[in-house]
Amino acid sequence: MDTLETMTEPEIGARVDARGLSCPMPIVKTAQAIKTVASGALVEVLATDPGSLKDFTAWCRSTGNELVEQAADGTVYRFVIRRK
Repeated sequence: MDTLETMTEPEIGARVDARGLSCPMPIVKTAQAIKTVASGALVEVLATDPGSLKDFTAWCRSTGNELVEQAADGTVYRFVIRRK
């Protein structure tokens, strides 16, 4: 089963742990990380700042990157962004 999940799940090119950081640092760290991956690659971000929900939506819209996934697990927010 693990092999099947690995095959169907897109590969994350970079991960950003922005837990405990306040605005604007989750976006700043994500902007730095996204420059390290190829176009079309995914960046996963973990954040605890409630403002990051609207911040990442707005940032993706303004930069042209795609917000592929957004989820919350308690107070931790997970974003998956595809580089344009």
